[in-house]
Amino acid sequence: MSEQNEHIRELQSTETGLAREISLFGGVSILIGIMVGSGIFYLGSYVFMYTGNSQGLSILAWVIGGIVTLISGLCYAELGAMMPRAGGSYVYLREAYGKSVAFMSGFSGFILGSSGSIAALALAFATMLNNFIPLSSSLQKIVAVLLIVFLTAVNYYGVKFGSWVQNLFTVAKLVPIIIILGFGLALGTHTPDLSLTSAGSVNLMQVISMIAMGVVATLWAYEGWTNLNNVAEELKNPKRNLPLALIIAIGVVMALYIAFNFAIYRVLSFAEITSAIADGNLFLGTAVAQRVLGNFGSTLVGLGMLISVFGATNGCVMVFPRQYYAMAKDGLFFRRVGDINPRTKTPGNAILFSALVSIILVFFRNLNQLTSLVVLQGLIFNGLIFLSVIIFRRKFPTIERPYKVWGYPFIPVLAALVMVGLLVNTLLTSDFSNSLISLLIPALAYVIYLIIPKNQLQ
Repeated sequence: MSEQNEHIRELQSTETGLAREISLFGGVSILIGIMVGSGIFYLGSYVFMYTGNSQGLSILAWVIGGIVTLISGLCYAELGAMMPRAGGSYVYLREAYGKSVAFMSGFSGFILGSSGSIAALALAFATMLNNFIPLSSSLQKIVAVLLIVFLTAVNYYGVKFGSWVQNLFTVAKLVPIIIILGFGLALGTHTPDLSLTSAGSVNLMQVISMIAMGVVATLWAYEGWTNLNNVAEELKNPKRNLPLALIIAIGVVMALYIAFNFAIYRVLSFAEITSAIADGNLFLGTAVAQRVLGNFGSTLVGLGMLISVFGATNGCVMVFPRQYYAMAKDGLFFRRVGDINPRTKTPGNAILFSALVSIILVFFRNLNQLTSLVVLQGLIFNGLIFLSVIIFRRKFPTIERPYKVWGYPFIPVLAALVMVGLLVNTLLTSDFSNSLISLLIPALAYVIYLIIPKNQLQ
């Protein structure tokens, strides 16, 4: 019993060799910076299509998607405040299911999920830059690599510097979005039809199905809220600030997405929206900017998208290596990856390893393939993490919980079921080879866990 109590004290300790430089605003900035990307300008088109070309049902889907994201975030808030350790999801999986499952998650992220996110965002940045400066496909890959190298250097030399960059670009990305949103709401002349009906003749079950599909599409837009927990050891007063940052950031992003899509319906008529989507012009946010701001609007959107992707890439470069650092501290990864740079107080080797794999993925996978791999990797383990809230309530009944998830145990179960539904949907609609890779990598990780002697990685 005394050994378990000591372990609990270690999990809840706020002592760390890392530098606590991330404020509450910095935590909110990391989350918003990763969550709000270029998708805000085009994902509304998919939600609109999936909900039967209904403005009312599409707005409802954004609301429900935001609520689902919020309740999922509440689970992470309890876990993060209870165990404010670097590594986030890796730590929760280790404590709930054992080191083997945690290793499968961390290794899969290192090979595909997390490194794939960085590579995909860097490639997306290069693709968008091509709209301003013509770049061949080879040059786009070089630009993507240079971006990874630059942001790796920024975060290697201190989390304070990396957090400052994140704060700057989060504010910068919100400026064009808010300008477009404000002009759209003020100058729009159309009254959106917010009735909960479809453009076609459908029954109640079909309407429910369309809303569900629309919610799935919104959840891709809300993706990224899990990442703050990875840097819990570098967050000031994590037991207070981590739950607050999650709730504030998700709430802000939810309000932003709902208002932005409502502004689209204010500026563009129903006929214009359906015609644009039918012609394959999915960037409705860009169309709104052009309508209310002219050519300047198009330039503003382009710059906003570049800034958004830059900020999201920086956020990922900052948070993902902390999982590999936590793995190395457990003896489940190369030992030197668990070293802290004595001068910068960052897990420097983990950051460098993360950059190396991300750069390799830039050259071996394209943007669509990387996006699919990232989505599947996240869904496989998130359901288990949500259920771990219930496991910890039983395993550690007396542990201090600075924050407790609302609606327990229904909220964790609901969040887990949503992940299962998204996983099934993604497996059915994704490229077969990508789906196979996403399932084989965790299996390979388990085999590696069994055959490699622990604490022997040099």
